[in-house]
Amino acid sequence: MIVVTTENIVGHRVTETIGQVFGVVVRSRGLGGNVMAGLRSLGGGEIKEYTSLVEDTRRHALDRLVQNAQLMGADAVVMMRFDSGEIGQTMNEVVAYGTAVKLAAE
Repeated sequence: MIVVTTENIVGHRVTETIGQVFGVVVRSRGLGGNVMAGLRSLGGGEIKEYTSLVEDTRRHALDRLVQNAQLMGADAVVMMRFDSGEIGQTMNEVVAYGTAVKLAAE
């Protein structure tokens, strides 16, 4: 599955727009991770526990986006974007979204 952040894909042309597609993931860091992150924040710098959480969550959201696009019969997703936010103080939500399309070679 081709997933791009652009409107066009080199060597292909969009023959059909299927519609919006997305993948949503909500994750929570465990108590131990929150404690370690809290301790690291006292010293400043990168908080690796949260960086890892966000990276894994983005990958999972992108995987779900691809699965949903495949279910729709898409060949690709164009204009893919990520959005994220917090739910409460311990949960992180990540959404990968874009437009599912059919392609033909140029």
